[in-house]
Amino acid sequence: MMKKFSAIFPLLAALLFCLGASAQLPDCTLGIGGKDAEVLTKVFQLNEAQINSMEVWMGELQTQNKLVEDEIKTLFDTHPQSNQEELENLARKYKALQDKMVATNKSYDRKLLGLFNPKQYERYVALCNEALRRPLSPLRVVKADTLAVKPE
Repeated sequence: MMKKFSAIFPLLAALLFCLGASAQLPDCTLGIGGKDAEVLTKVFQLNEAQINSMEVWMGELQTQNKLVEDEIKTLFDTHPQSNQEELENLARKYKALQDKMVATNKSYDRKLLGLFNPKQYERYVALCNEALRRPLSPLRVVKADTLAVKPE
């Protein structure tokens, strides 16, 4: 009886590990702030209006990320680092700035997803599933004289 359990235990442990890991899938980001705008345009067959919006948002995102990068540089240049408590405090502040940048990047990805038609979004979800990533929900964007994002 014990031999059967010891033979099944590794399989059971692997199964539980996989189930736990799947619950913690990383987000499936587009990375519009990166260098792959052309890839996004081709993969999702973006139309001219979508491309124009993406380009505007890429500029906005670059500006916002530059501000956070400047905050990070200032943090490292000015924060005391002479003992463990100060280093831990520095690490917390740095992590908060990193999280801010990641959240900003995701928000712009979600804006672009909000412009996707159903077929483009289905392709996005399929690619995310293939990559074992969790798809982001889109922010719906309304076109008028200016772009307005509907609150969540």
